[in-house]
Amino acid sequence: MPQSGLRDKDRLVLRTIVEVYLRSGQAVSSGAVHGRGVSDDSPATIRNIMVKLEQMGYLAQPHASAGRVPTDQGLRFYVKALLENRSRSQEEPGPPVEDLAARPGDFNALLDGASRILADGSDSVGFVLSPRVSRINFQHLRFVKIGEAKVMVILVTTFNMVLTEIVPARVYFTQAELDRASQYINQSFAGKSLTTVRDFLLRDLPRAKSQFDQAYARLMSLLEASVAQEDSEPPLIVQGASRLVGKFEEAEQGVLRDLLRNFEEKASLARLLSDFIALDRVKVLIGDEANAPQISECTLILSPYGDENQVLGTLGIIGPKRLPYQKIIPLVDRVAAKLSRTISRKFS
Repeated sequence: MPQSGLRDKDRLVLRTIVEVYLRSGQAVSSGAVHGRGVSDDSPATIRNIMVKLEQMGYLAQPHASAGRVPTDQGLRFYVKALLENRSRSQEEPGPPVEDLAARPGDFNALLDGASRILADGSDSVGFVLSPRVSRINFQHLRFVKIGEAKVMVILVTTFNMVLTEIVPARVYFTQAELDRASQYINQSFAGKSLTTVRDFLLRDLPRAKSQFDQAYARLMSLLEASVAQEDSEPPLIVQGASRLVGKFEEAEQGVLRDLLRNFEEKASLARLLSDFIALDRVKVLIGDEANAPQISECTLILSPYGDENQVLGTLGIIGPKRLPYQKIIPLVDRVAAKLSRTISRKFS
């Protein structure tokens, strides 16, 4: 049933139950709601409201004599209100975020620092999905032969970051062929990505052959190798997986084991997170909303990051459903904004 079916007093009781539950982890009684002084209604009236909220799917009663706990739908109601309040706010004070620009090291160290801030600030798992080289817009690239079966891709991004990657060469290249391919790509595709170059050449096969003659098949092989290698090696940075131990109920320990295994393997988790790279601002997925069995008992809070011209990746936290959303939602939002500003400033 839509939230429009809730009266103001219903919303107040539901919000209070969610807030108490998030802090205590225990079922909340009508007496506990009344004791917080949020309503002039009697405990009996509040209890009737709670029955109504349970019938509407916002609350559940774990035991016959216990109070109520919020369902995923009840948590979604609460989170939606938080997000709406944030969108109406102008300059909000938020949790302090460490200055990422002060961290020494390269781009990967910057992303590692962001994931650590998220883990420390949320006491859950912090993650950053780093950009794939083949999908970053470049202003210049060069292919360099470093062995009979290896080619180094040197790519200067549109935000002046230099990235390198070694890919297997499935066919033989001379350096002259690689230089010719580099020159053509720079002249024709500056500002695009290697994935875009590959897709264009596949669509425009006849004209591409006239440009490259016998080198065309070699170039396509090289581009395919670069993209395939990145697909098999998901660039996911994860911090704080051990923080989840003890945060799930005894009946959920199997879920926790599967989740920790996913953090170790990373591949399936990276594929899931890749689906959310183009999202605007912070997004919260509770339980089954992510449509991913491996995190169906978790909450995923994430936001995209990038420079002013391109979304590069996504970052956020994964934790139990009982999270301090009021603290963590702005934390994720601010870290994403800080990382984006740092990339634009530090590498431009």
